[in-house]
Amino acid sequence: MTTSRSNQPVPALVPDPDHHLTAARRAAITRFAVTADQMSQIENRLFAAGMPVAALMEKVAGLITQWIRSHYPPTTTHQVGILVGPGHNGGDALVVARELHLQGYALCCYQPLPQLKELTRHHAHYAASLGIPCTDQITDLQDCDLLIDGLFGFGLTRSIEGAMAAGIDQMQTWQKPIVSIDLPSGLHTDTGCVLGTAVRATHTLCLGLWKRAFLEDGALEYVGQAELIDFGLPLPDIHAVLGENPELQRITRSQALQALPLPRPATTHKYKQGHLLLVCGSRQYMGAALLCGLSARASGVGMLSIAVPDSLRTLVIAQIPDALVIGCPETPAGAIAALPDRLELGHYQTIACGPGLSREAIPIVQQILSSPGALVLDADGLNSLAELGLESLRSRPAPTVLTPHFGEFKRLFPELDTGSVDRIGLAQQAAQLSGAIVLLKGAHTVIANSQQVWVNPVSTPALARGGSGDVLTGLMGGLIAQGRLQPTPIEASVISATWWHAQAGCLAAAQRTELGVDASTLIQYLIPAIALQSGQQSSPIG
Repeated sequence: MTTSRSNQPVPALVPDPDHHLTAARRAAITRFAVTADQMSQIENRLFAAGMPVAALMEKVAGLITQWIRSHYPPTTTHQVGILVGPGHNGGDALVVARELHLQGYALCCYQPLPQLKELTRHHAHYAASLGIPCTDQITDLQDCDLLIDGLFGFGLTRSIEGAMAAGIDQMQTWQKPIVSIDLPSGLHTDTGCVLGTAVRATHTLCLGLWKRAFLEDGALEYVGQAELIDFGLPLPDIHAVLGENPELQRITRSQALQALPLPRPATTHKYKQGHLLLVCGSRQYMGAALLCGLSARASGVGMLSIAVPDSLRTLVIAQIPDALVIGCPETPAGAIAALPDRLELGHYQTIACGPGLSREAIPIVQQILSSPGALVLDADGLNSLAELGLESLRSRPAPTVLTPHFGEFKRLFPELDTGSVDRIGLAQQAAQLSGAIVLLKGAHTVIANSQQVWVNPVSTPALARGGSGDVLTGLMGGLIAQGRLQPTPIEASVISATWWHAQAGCLAAAQRTELGVDASTLIQYLIPAIALQSGQQSSPIG
């Protein structure tokens, strides 16, 4: 359970990886994500201040043991296999083995490398003195009910090869639950890429602070269900290394809610809640205009105008009667040929352009690029921009948000190494190159400006459906239009829209399965999701 601003319990839509933290601690550390070097710097500050490495290892292993006992009690988990590496990750695993042994579990340790760090070696000797068996053959763990992966933690840079790699691959075929300590062995801490081979964990217990790898799409199939184990890193030490407002941040619930236009002032009116113009749709892609318009309406924007080809005007009015629908001259193929002269682009706080426009709309996009307000480009708006060139963004007086999926990203930024597994780095490079805010869609959606990056850590594959992006564009455009009058930083509105969109997908998937979340259904869950998460489900009247 999580807690809303009204102090009412809010059911979790997906497993909350930070559920055990106090509210103050949660707000302080859950938005951080560190590289291997940054984590080393933070830990070294602890050690320099006098924290013994052995004491920290005991503390961490104790928390891991508590977690294992609560999730895999000895009444149902009789034999546990411990994978012991040569470093302190292996030391953590050996302390866990000792504690589980003392609590009645049967254990067997797999130690593929004979050379161990000094502290890890001491724990290995003590485990042996307790009668805990140790082997260098992975097959000796085949009958275990649970495997605990302590081979390698953060900082691994060399590929796992040879007999150890073969052992890991063989272990995966057993289909046993695997709990990885800190990071699945074989994953690069910063990029999430696989170094030779990697453990596919059922659960990963990330220690202290989230590692950057947990925000990379490539790591998803290896980390399983991830949870942060907070062992009490002092906030001054964290801030000394990362700063108060670090370059890379995880999007958190409290951060996303803070930028939403809730609650509204008691004396507001529609002209104070933003005016959004959508430029979208074509005869070939009629549905995109409806999806975009309906989700924009759900954002709560005060005024909504929608420019569509004239042949779509009646259809859109019938579905969205509260919008001002503007019919535009169209090409023989049914795309917008021109924007009406009466359409004053400077009249809108935000313009969202692109869904369903078709490739014929390059002149329309070029005209909209000269508008003075905030601009969101998606779909054929991005394809048109790829033809026009990024230099057309440089003279814009207001912020631009680009929302590509990876295929569109490659067309927009052909000079970047799009074969890289580092999507976080790619998004930041693109933002620096274009001067725009870049939202790179994916399992972990990445939002970047030239100085900072935010990643949405929780989503659902249910959103991998045609039209889901159109829903995000309308929702985002509406939030940005409202935020421009607050004023709210445009990045904050983009963050809130991304998080809200994902939460709606999670709620819909929880109720309808991952197969039941088409774009039209997703729109129906936008308001229930935000009512649930903001604590505004119940009427304040009566």
